Amino acid sequence: MSETTATLKRGLSRRHIRFIAFGSAIGTGLFYGSAGAIQAAGPSVLLAYLIGGAAIFVVMRALGEMAVAIPTAGSFGAYAGRFLGPAAGFLTGWMYVIDMLVVVLADLTALGIYMGFWFPDVPRWIWVVAVILFIGAVNLVTVKVFGELEFWFSLIKVTAIVAMIAGGILLLVFGFNHEGDGRSGGFAMLWTEGGFFANGFAGFAACFAVVLFGFGGIEIIGITAAEADNPKRTIPMAINSVPVRILLFYVVSLAVIMSLFPWQDIGTGGSPFVLIFENLGIGIAASVLNVIVITAAFSAINADIFAAGRMIFGLAEQGHAPQIFTRTTAQGVPVFTALAMIGAMAVGAVLNAVMPDELFLIIASLVTFVTIWVWVVILLSHWMMRRHRAREGRGAGEFPQPGWPASSVVVLAFFAFVVVVLAVTPSSQVAFMVGMGLIVLLSLIYLLGVRPRTRQRRTAVASAPAAESVSAAKSVEEQS
Repeated sequence: MSETTATLKRGLSRRHIRFIAFGSAIGTGLFYGSAGAIQAAGPSVLLAYLIGGAAIFVVMRALGEMAVAIPTAGSFGAYAGRFLGPAAGFLTGWMYVIDMLVVVLADLTALGIYMGFWFPDVPRWIWVVAVILFIGAVNLVTVKVFGELEFWFSLIKVTAIVAMIAGGILLLVFGFNHEGDGRSGGFAMLWTEGGFFANGFAGFAACFAVVLFGFGGIEIIGITAAEADNPKRTIPMAINSVPVRILLFYVVSLAVIMSLFPWQDIGTGGSPFVLIFENLGIGIAASVLNVIVITAAFSAINADIFAAGRMIFGLAEQGHAPQIFTRTTAQGVPVFTALAMIGAMAVGAVLNAVMPDELFLIIASLVTFVTIWVWVVILLSHWMMRRHRAREGRGAGEFPQPGWPASSVVVLAFFAFVVVVLAVTPSSQVAFMVGMGLIVLLSLIYLLGVRPRTRQRRTAVASAPAAESVSAAKSVEEQS
């Protein structure tokens, strides 16, 4: 495998990016986390997913406008550095990399649990190692292989959700009686089981932490722009399908589930997806669901490793990561970022062997906070890009964010509200404190390590011969 200094190569087709976009909306947040949101808010969780989905659509349109205008591997990390300053680019890029690695470790843990359903006597870390080897191999070949794998993974997940919704509707149409109490399922259960806002405003507000966790990762669409065959066409199409995906995968599926089973019981006696398949007469319902959630975990791990690796590549191009991470294979794969991601996944295998039972909750506590940070930075970067274009006498880009600037102001206020909820809710205070600690740590690394090195390079540029100075200055400016 020869190494070059070539750039990334375009190999993701419209089909790949569309299903990467579909798959990014279906994962642990739906199969594993939605039950927690339902328990917190009751049926009003449907409204929470609608509000959260609308906010995410505004974020994705802001990212899409930048990605179409400036397709780059660093995506929102590079945009933050360009429009908000090098410190913002460094913070955002590395926080996102850490976020993706945390999610990967959580999904590795979950996948080990899923495999334990069939093989309870096999140590969990063995499955984790197997996944690392498989995903590592995928990320060391061409980006087209990654796109193809994500296409089939996403197709399985989408088919499963559609089948679950169709099966649930059949149960509602032909009648469904709960064992033991004779109650029939129906949409009235959304307001008869304690009311739509069953747990009041406090429960409704608390569920947003889980709701936004479920949407985390959807920003990978922007990262694919640098390797998309035709980003000006494929990125807008993928982003404009976000509202439909949210309505179908989250709102409709959870509405069907809560119309069939009392929301208080969801997540306490097994997965609602299993219950639907069982009541359709599918005897191997648990095994069917296990195949689906394993596929979802594989897909999430594959996509997150891809996203983190490309973000590190972009950070290295800006001078915020070692330059070795800009090296690519002849096929355009950033080989050392892929190897670094494989090494990070290996940490997951060690942690699963040492502390498997506590791992998921510990490493997942950071995700929502960092995800909100990234989304806020996307909106602020887009705001500054619009102002920059206005100063140059230019209007919006080819794929403008609708309703700007009012839409950005409203969504930023909503994110501020969710951060306050994280800070005051006992179950999520760890996430808030760890997130703030991460910001402080990365800020210190930038101030004490990265910025002084950049200044030294600028000093060297100032003392260089004129012809060399112009070239070196341009290099420093691009990497800062």
